[in-house]
Amino acid sequence: MNDTTTSPTTAQRLTAEGLGTFWLVLGGCGTAVLAGKEVGTAGIALAFGLTVLTGAYAFGPVSGGHFNPAVSVGLAAARRFAWKDVPAYVVAQVVGATAAGAVVLAIASGKPGFDAVASGFASNGYGDRSPGGYGLWAVVATEVVLTAFFLFVILGASAKRAAVGFSGVAIGLALTLIHLVSIPVSNTSVNPARSLGVAWFAGCDALSQVWVFVAAPVVGAALAGLAHAFLLGDDD
Repeated sequence: MNDTTTSPTTAQRLTAEGLGTFWLVLGGCGTAVLAGKEVGTAGIALAFGLTVLTGAYAFGPVSGGHFNPAVSVGLAAARRFAWKDVPAYVVAQVVGATAAGAVVLAIASGKPGFDAVASGFASNGYGDRSPGGYGLWAVVATEVVLTAFFLFVILGASAKRAAVGFSGVAIGLALTLIHLVSIPVSNTSVNPARSLGVAWFAGCDALSQVWVFVAAPVVGAALAGLAHAFLLGDDD
C-alpha cells in the first residue's frame, strides 16, 4: 500500500499552533475567570493540564503542539526544532492567546458588574499582584525553574526512546502539577503567550509586570533545552 500522507504546510502548522494556544488560554484562563470560585486552585490547575493534553492530540500531529513561545525556544535550543521557525510560531501563539483572551472577556462581560481590571482577569503578577504576596525574585525563580522542568518533561516524553502515544498525558499532568505549585506564587505563567493573551485586557498594572512572564519562562526553557542532552543524553 502506498503512503499518501503529506506533510502539513507552513500555514497549516501555524494555524494549528494558533488554535492550540487559543484552546489553552480559553480553557485555562477561562476556567480561572469564569469558574475560579467554584472549582478552586485544583480545578484551575486541572483545566490547564487538560487543555494541553487534549490540544496535544488534536493539533500536535500538525504543528508539534508547542502552544507556548518558551517551549518553541526550548525545543530549538535542544535541536528538536528549527530556529528559523521560532518567530512565526511565536506570532501564531500570541495571536491565538490574544483571541482567546478577547473571547473570555466577551463572555465574562455578560455578567453585570464584571470588571476585568479589578478582577485581575487571570493575569500574572508579583508583589501586590501575586496571589500570595510573593516578591519579584521569588516569582522569577518559580517561573524559571518550573518552566525548565516542564521542558525536561516535554523533551523526555517526546523522545524517540519514550513510550509511544503517551507524551500528551505526561505533558498535561506536568502542567497540572506546575499550576498546583505556582498559582499561589505568580498565578502561573510558564508561557509568555498565556500571559500576554490576558494581560492586554487586565490594565496597565498587569502590562507593567508582564515582562517577567515573558523573560523568565524563556530563560528557563532555553536552559533546559541546552542542558538536556548533556545531563540526560542525546535522543539518538
